[in-house]
Amino acid sequence: MAQTYLPTLKQLQYLVALKDHGHFGRAAEACFVTQSTLSAGLRELETLIGVVLVERTRRVVRFTPLGERIVDKARRVLREADELSDLARAAGRPLSGEMRMSVIPTIAPFLLPRILPRLRQGYPDLKLFLREEPSGAACESLNTGRTDCVLLALPYACGDVETAPLFDDRLFVAFPEGEYAADHEAVTSSEIDETRLLLLEDGHCLKDHALAACNRPELRAEATMLGTSLHTMVQMVDNGLGVTMLPEMALAAGILDHTHVAARPLKADNPSRRIALVWRKASPRERDFRLLAEVLAQSGAD
Repeated sequence: MAQTYLPTLKQLQYLVALKDHGHFGRAAEACFVTQSTLSAGLRELETLIGVVLVERTRRVVRFTPLGERIVDKARRVLREADELSDLARAAGRPLSGEMRMSVIPTIAPFLLPRILPRLRQGYPDLKLFLREEPSGAACESLNTGRTDCVLLALPYACGDVETAPLFDDRLFVAFPEGEYAADHEAVTSSEIDETRLLLLEDGHCLKDHALAACNRPELRAEATMLGTSLHTMVQMVDNGLGVTMLPEMALAAGILDHTHVAARPLKADNPSRRIALVWRKASPRERDFRLLAEVLAQSGAD
């Protein structure tokens, strides 16, 4: 019986990395190998299966149609291989070993400093690798196996996932000091001047949550969407360029410290976003993710 030679997981990792990064050098860096090692591994893979997967030119990396299909299959194989390791970890101590978590930018700088010390103290064997990325990229990372779980804000369609709601994060209107009277306890959506509303650029779900909470279609048309971070938005408001929306966790973390910006709660029917942890359905580490969700929920409540 003839011996069958199969692709190695390492070769499949190289192929997926090249697809994700579109550049041999960046793909090699992502795999922590030299570019020559990655190129050699891909040539060995092509020789093994007898087809060309990647058209190589000086300027462009272009996958063949068959190469595209094999990349998709490689992602599934690598995810299944990860789940083999997950099965072993799930049989051991809770919240131990490596875990990759994506966190959206409007949560990461405000919540992580509160939760990471608690996780280190309570679960010292957990190696939590963090990846900050917008909701769309984070959900793609989850569905392709690049990350194990995602800390995000709902509502957001993240695919076929399990969801553990953690806590509600109220939205506030931030404005230059003196714009509203000191006894103005809350700001209604009708009081917001649509021509002065500053929001995060497309790709940040907080923008959509803020617009949905206001329930004023003209805000979407008139608001200026150019901020790349909440800290940038605060600086623009501090310079008198307009008003913006901030989540309560950012205020609690001191985002307005040393500024002349004030904030009042948004008065609306649904003035909050819901923070949640999501992971792939049928994951062997569901017990770990639910335990992690309990820790995150407690940190959010403190």
